[in-house]
Amino acid sequence: MALTHFAGRAGDHNDLAMVGSRQLAAALAERLGTTATVVGAPEPALSVDWQEELAAAMPTLRAMAARLDDAFAAGATPVAASGRCAVALATLPVVAAHRPDAVVVWFDAHADLNTPADTTTGYLGGLAFSGPLGLWDSGLGAGLAPENAVLVGARDVDPPERALLDAGRVAWVPVGPAMADELREVVAGRPVFVHLDCDVLDAGIVPTDYLVPGGMTLDDLHATAAVLAESEVVGMELGELESLPDAGDPPAYVTRLLDALAPLLDAVAPPSR
Repeated sequence: MALTHFAGRAGDHNDLAMVGSRQLAAALAERLGTTATVVGAPEPALSVDWQEELAAAMPTLRAMAARLDDAFAAGATPVAASGRCAVALATLPVVAAHRPDAVVVWFDAHADLNTPADTTTGYLGGLAFSGPLGLWDSGLGAGLAPENAVLVGARDVDPPERALLDAGRVAWVPVGPAMADELREVVAGRPVFVHLDCDVLDAGIVPTDYLVPGGMTLDDLHATAAVLAESEVVGMELGELESLPDAGDPPAYVTRLLDALAPLLDAVAPPSR
């Protein structure tokens, strides 16, 4: 298992997720019994158009891609704590290259399937899933097959994204009481790589940039994590966790999040007997 902390910026609106990723990486290192390799360093958020954001982040994103490539080549399972979901522009093409059999399970309040041609906000994170799927050229590669992409928990979906989902280009498991069973059916026992944007959770459960109502509970997250742990877990990446003043070390919201993800964490680093 290879733990990585992506410490730099990647389309940040503010600096809070760079702090949150550090808290998350520290808690993961303690829970998994390892140390994190740090990629990049915190820099002031730019909050500009996707093109400028991508150009500014590109050196660190390329370093992140190289880190994952080395991990897979060494036979390790990559686990990453990142600030923003745009880091997936660098990681998912590497996952697809090394494990083309794996399903990328993308937990997010948003679909992130916009392209430069149809984005209405110009936000880099809104293009994060579509780049690895080859819907536009990010300069970081693609290779993720649509049949190996599963979107979970999305509820803030733009019309062009919904058209892709309605056409069955990407499987979609909405929030609901049967979502764990639905996810099991979609994954169908295939290996999985898990991407988690913390805003997939209902607004206010953990601090995030976007507060989207109607999201998953921590119990929902635990149930879906248990389903995914039934498969081979080839890696996982966690992001979009912001920071709040908290007396705990780690903060209580980090502990709650990792407790909900315990089945997956046990799958990538089984507890000692």
